[in-house]
Amino acid sequence: MAQINKPSEYFNTVLYTGDGTSSNAITGVGFQPDWVWIKQRDTTRSHQLMDAVRTASYRLQSDTTNAESSSALTSFDSDGFTVDGTSLNGTNASGGTYVAWNWLANGARVSNTDGSITSTVSANTTSGFSIVSYTGNGTSGATVGHGLGANPAMIIFKNRIDSSSAKWAVYHKSIFVSQADPNILYLEATAATADDTNVLGNSTVTLNSTVFSLGDYNGSNGNTDGIIAYCFAEKKGFSKFGSYVGNGSADGTFVYTGFKPAMIIFKNTTTSGTSWTIYDNKRDTYNVTNHLLLPSGSDPEISANSTLYLDFLSNGFKMRGANSTFNTSGDTYIYMAFAEEPLVGTNNIPATAR
Repeated sequence: MAQINKPSEYFNTVLYTGDGTSSNAITGVGFQPDWVWIKQRDTTRSHQLMDAVRTASYRLQSDTTNAESSSALTSFDSDGFTVDGTSLNGTNASGGTYVAWNWLANGARVSNTDGSITSTVSANTTSGFSIVSYTGNGTSGATVGHGLGANPAMIIFKNRIDSSSAKWAVYHKSIFVSQADPNILYLEATAATADDTNVLGNSTVTLNSTVFSLGDYNGSNGNTDGIIAYCFAEKKGFSKFGSYVGNGSADGTFVYTGFKPAMIIFKNTTTSGTSWTIYDNKRDTYNVTNHLLLPSGSDPEISANSTLYLDFLSNGFKMRGANSTFNTSGDTYIYMAFAEEPLVGTNNIPATAR
């Protein structure tokens, strides 16, 4: 598997200040993004998720089960995006401070007929990221083409139409053991893992380099409903999807990724009442990293105390606090991490890596 040597060509974080106008052009991303995830840092406001497959005009919110609604993002641009602050809050309030996480897929949408359900896909096989849109049929065993050319390590599903019962279902390779032990998480919730046989299949689960299967869960396969799926395959030097066990110490668990992280999202899979958490290298440019945002909540940015300190290292990350968010002794955590720069010239993986 070829290593990505310049991760910022595929993922980048930018910070900006809103101006309240109808055309605030945010630059510095370094590419035209296909998935933009924005959070206002200085006040309570829902997360705003927009992508090129649904077009810039529509948003989803990771901290709610709300259906898709109109977005204040007006365009994806060659070096970023443009936001409108005159009608909707959340992306461009005058004087508001924001973070935007940006991923590159493949721009133009194409039809994918690999599965029994035809999908519309923007896929980047180099970075292992695809945006997949399809219409559910409510039938367990249906399959959908994802375009990654590799097995998905993580998939985030959202029903775009139904806001009453369609949670953000999350498949992660480290917790979904088998059809008999089908652990799933929900992005808008603080619950621990739940066995849900309906997300990826009621009797048979297919996850391969071409397709993923579906059960009859409304969030991933609501009959006649539009569904969006964000799919990730692990790529050397760019992304890592794994798990670790906390040790409950200020000298916390070290996790090897093979790169210096640019962004990490964590979730405690053992203990309920624990939020999803995002750290990145732009809100904290040196260690310790201690500014966090919660995908499962609309809370403003938290400047954490020492129990939530984290180090971004050249080859991974290390917890510097004992907190249920990422380092309770004996609890299992999953993470997704994207690189600032790869670790070059070593094939040695420490025994602590998982």
